[in-house]
Amino acid sequence: MDSSRLRALAHRTVDSRLARVLARVLAVVLAAVVGGWLGMAFGAKVDTAVGPADIGMSLTPSWSGETVIDVRPLGTLSFDSHNGPIRLGLTIEAVHPEVAEEILKNPRWADRLPTTIEADVISGLRSLVIRSVLFAVAAGFLTGLVAFRRLSRAAWTAAGSLAMVVIVGGVSALTFNPRSIAEPRYTGLLTGVPSLVGDARSIVTKFSEYRGQLAKLVTNVSQLYEAGSNLPIFDPDPDTIRVLHVSDLHINPLGWNVIKSLKDQFKVDLIIDTGDISDHGTKAENEYVKEIGSLGVPYVYVRGNHDSMTTQRAVEKQKHAIVLDGTAATVKGLSIYGIGDPRFTPDKSVQVAGDESKSLLDLGRANAAKLAPRERPRSASTSAPDKIAADVVAVHDPTVGRGLSGYVPLVLSGHVHARSTELLPSGTRLMIQGSTGGAGLRGLEHDEPTPLTASVLYFGKSSHRLEAWDDITVGGLGEQWIQCERHIEPDPGRTISPESPQAPSSPTVTGSGSPSPVALASGANVPYASEVSDGRRHGTGRKP
Repeated sequence: MDSSRLRALAHRTVDSRLARVLARVLAVVLAAVVGGWLGMAFGAKVDTAVGPADIGMSLTPSWSGETVIDVRPLGTLSFDSHNGPIRLGLTIEAVHPEVAEEILKNPRWADRLPTTIEADVISGLRSLVIRSVLFAVAAGFLTGLVAFRRLSRAAWTAAGSLAMVVIVGGVSALTFNPRSIAEPRYTGLLTGVPSLVGDARSIVTKFSEYRGQLAKLVTNVSQLYEAGSNLPIFDPDPDTIRVLHVSDLHINPLGWNVIKSLKDQFKVDLIIDTGDISDHGTKAENEYVKEIGSLGVPYVYVRGNHDSMTTQRAVEKQKHAIVLDGTAATVKGLSIYGIGDPRFTPDKSVQVAGDESKSLLDLGRANAAKLAPRERPRSASTSAPDKIAADVVAVHDPTVGRGLSGYVPLVLSGHVHARSTELLPSGTRLMIQGSTGGAGLRGLEHDEPTPLTASVLYFGKSSHRLEAWDDITVGGLGEQWIQCERHIEPDPGRTISPESPQAPSSPTVTGSGSPSPVALASGANVPYASEVSDGRRHGTGRKP
């Protein structure tokens, strides 16, 4: 064999060996990366005590580096904190009420809370990094052992996983951006209260103030969880129908922020608005109702006394809007009947003649003749008109709702800007919503702004009866607090029947506000929402 052939054979042999070596190296690297990521994904999790809370920390693969703080049920805060392909997640797993109470009552505890939180977070991150390295190396070794069935290559795979973790950590540390705290992204209810963590620009230049604001955030969340621990237990099943009840927006843009956040946070199926979406019913105000089309869920609306027919027609044109005015509609399985307010009285200086409360009550009674609960048997008479089996009736003024007593399980109303609920002797529940718009501009006429209120109602899929509800109250303009109160319906399947002609017994009322539903029933005239209390002076909207 001549020398040229020998050299060619040698080259082919070398190339073949080099190719095999490169293939093995690439296989080891691939196994190291896969094993390392799997180890971090499943094992890079720790729980650490931070002040009064137990915080869950985790590292997960991500296309772009970020830090996400999950403050359930308020929402999340996200920061572009680094460029490494890994995400740092922080979640509040539990809050110890006894520690939170000590922080709230002991000024000395609160003074050292920022330093304590900082030390706790650093300690937790250190434990997280150590755990991440151990799990990545162990997972890399096991991946190599399974893939190659040789201890030597498994050891190289483990070393490769260690190198990967070091590289990812190094890139994240070198690209760490402390200014990212100035540009957080909010989701959920936190979208309406970004000032909860302080002014972003001042945080960058005044880190000591940021530590104080962080401590304030932790104590606020502690209060929220302490209150939440006492809520009655109600676990809605996946088939539960969730309805968001809003009322009296009075063209306040903040009301849409609350509605959108609650719609997403509570995964509501539909929204019922019991009127006064406008303030004076003018054509210029019609721009405000265009937000309805962006909500993405059915929006059932009845006209209020501040809403003109122009307002009603503007609502009708919006996507997903369902306007009820002496009519019924089945939405997401619920049969809903609505009665528009017969008045148009946006100007409180105009006096309405006559006994208005009696005419409103008669309006309710006239519509009640068209209704019947689902369980009530139909008339045997073929000449009798079919009754509407309504699950819910939406009205604006609660006086109209009283005329429906005994013909429907639930009546929703608004108008008086003070939330309350009352179980009538007939078995009908009358729920009065406060103002989801904080009474509009008139909410600023008092010493403190009127809070924004809404309620999430839970209906059984098969029974169509109210089973529970959450009353949500958000601080008014310039305030940053939220309160959520859970209520359980004690007897969802109770019998609904008209009251006897004799004098009714005293109904059960919860909530507060003036004028009360009892006063409305006795003939008190409440013609204008702007003339009644905003509810705060009578106890509604208390700060938690």
